[in-house]
Amino acid sequence: MDRDKAPLSHVALLFLRLGFTAFGGPAAHIAMMEDEVVRRRRWLTRERFLDLLGAANLIPGPSSTEMAIYIGYTQAGWAGIVLGGTCFILPAALITLGLAWSYRRFGHLPQVVGILYGVKPVVIAIIAQAVWNLGRTAVKGRVQFLVGLAALVIAAATGRTVSVLLGAGIMMILWLAVGSGLRRRRWSSFAVSPTLFSITPAAWSAASSFSIFLVFFKIGAVVFGSGYVLLAFLKADLVDQRHWLTNAQLLDAVAVGQVTPGPVFTTATFIGYLLAGFPGATLATVGIFLPGFLLVAASGPLIPWLRQSTVAGTFLDGVNVAALALMTVVTWQLARASIHDVTSAALAVLSAILLLHFRLNSFWLIAMGAGAGLLLRR
Repeated sequence: MDRDKAPLSHVALLFLRLGFTAFGGPAAHIAMMEDEVVRRRRWLTRERFLDLLGAANLIPGPSSTEMAIYIGYTQAGWAGIVLGGTCFILPAALITLGLAWSYRRFGHLPQVVGILYGVKPVVIAIIAQAVWNLGRTAVKGRVQFLVGLAALVIAAATGRTVSVLLGAGIMMILWLAVGSGLRRRRWSSFAVSPTLFSITPAAWSAASSFSIFLVFFKIGAVVFGSGYVLLAFLKADLVDQRHWLTNAQLLDAVAVGQVTPGPVFTTATFIGYLLAGFPGATLATVGIFLPGFLLVAASGPLIPWLRQSTVAGTFLDGVNVAALALMTVVTWQLARASIHDVTSAALAVLSAILLLHFRLNSFWLIAMGAGAGLLLRR
């Protein structure tokens, strides 16, 4: 059972503080929440916290933000849903908005160019490290490896995102459904088809307010696995299909998402501002986070079933390996755009070493990259 309920003001203050101080990505955010609500405040039992975490990983959207929403709900009901998530998101969104304004106004000054020169290789290393860590968890055996490999090939060939994730999940369910003998004999009959992965909404040609909201709402409704998977969706929708951004602008947006606290999904705030100023930032932010609020509200009563369902778990296995494949493709493409000389390559390698062997916080790595870029491009 949950412990005594917390006052609404305590929920708001906790997640506002976490929103300003939670650096390091979703895993770090969740660890900080566990320390606060289980160990220190005793709002939840450890078992209840793990139930919520399992549910957050089974629904699309940013898992750490959804944990904030779930915790708010357990303490303050429907008001807690709104307050817990909003207070966690708002600090990062406001900081990102300020950085977007600065980027738009000063982005071509030599000092800013130097900062971005040093930061981009560091971001590549951070993403690569996330791919490595997630891969060790997601690829549980030969089946997941084969589904992930098929997703990798199709994603690289077609640039599809949503359909790659859905197709991989369906493949895993089909694999579960057939007998062990049929698995070996009829794998080719269940082979992943590019047609299956080609379902995607028609692109809008201009970044109107309505289209900005819909694009980010769609992304928020289908992104599984990690905030880093967001990169694959952003590149496919905004760079490859709609041509609203360049690869360089996308990488700059990712760098801003990394250097700010709170959810990585506030990258949407930065992009929305680049596309349509303050209204675009507001619509992109609301669009990408709104599905998480709706899904948490709808899934609360279903948490026990989700944790016990073999089908739901198997589908998620497929989604996770496909997400890993998408991340791998995008990491390679962005690396080609940002690592173009010996110095930038050295920065990427050094960052990877510091991440993998010394577990240095990504915030300090990006600060280091920014400083190196300023020195090298003076």
